[in-house]
Amino acid sequence: MASNLPEMFSYLPIIRFLAGRRRQCRFRKTKNNMIVAYLRVSTGKQNLANQQDEIRRFAESRELVITNWVTEVVSGKAKEKDRKLGRLLKRMKRGDTLIVTEISRLSRTLTDIMGIMGKCLKRGINLYTTKEKYSFDDTINSKVLCFAFGLVAEIERNLISMRTREALALRRAEGMVLGRKKGSYTKLQVLIENRTAVIEMLNEDRSIGDICRHFGLSRDTFAKFKARYPTVQKAVEEKEARRTGTCPGT
Repeated sequence: MASNLPEMFSYLPIIRFLAGRRRQCRFRKTKNNMIVAYLRVSTGKQNLANQQDEIRRFAESRELVITNWVTEVVSGKAKEKDRKLGRLLKRMKRGDTLIVTEISRLSRTLTDIMGIMGKCLKRGINLYTTKEKYSFDDTINSKVLCFAFGLVAEIERNLISMRTREALALRRAEGMVLGRKKGSYTKLQVLIENRTAVIEMLNEDRSIGDICRHFGLSRDTFAKFKARYPTVQKAVEEKEARRTGTCPGT
């Protein structure tokens, strides 16, 4: 059960109290550090222009020059490591600056946001939001703000855990059997029942990605299926050999 940002905002008065009055962000300009603008939308139908304009005005008002613009169309629920943001943070170094329009551009879950903020703080990457005017850098005020966010995240995790335990206890009290029933239909079972068709598709040089999309399942599920059945493993190896022009097993 993911923690949503709207729930987090109910704690903002506490965060602002702990952090003190918000002050204007102070930037340390260096020649070799990157100043990166990160823009994200959830679907291709949404427009990035508003985020671009807001960050551009923010930078101009502080005489900053954006060195990199990073944009992506991805759900905020996607993990940081699976997004451009994850690759971006790996490239950034101490003294670099990351600017977003609002903190929800980083993620839609408070836990992930805290992970990203913690990574930036640990590596000395400055993080700024233009709408909320949050600044996360090496100042005492920023560290207090990070602590406050962390405290809220911990409280939220505890509340989620408590609500989950209470819900499960209620279901048990009602006589409901929890967990997957023995022998329940799984996606792996789909492949097992269509093993012959899968082998035929491999013999026709259909890619594993095509097969997964055809049956509506993941590559991890296919890998488990392939490991269980040597005939499928053999068909995969023969397909790969035909593709590369080598003999199977070499």
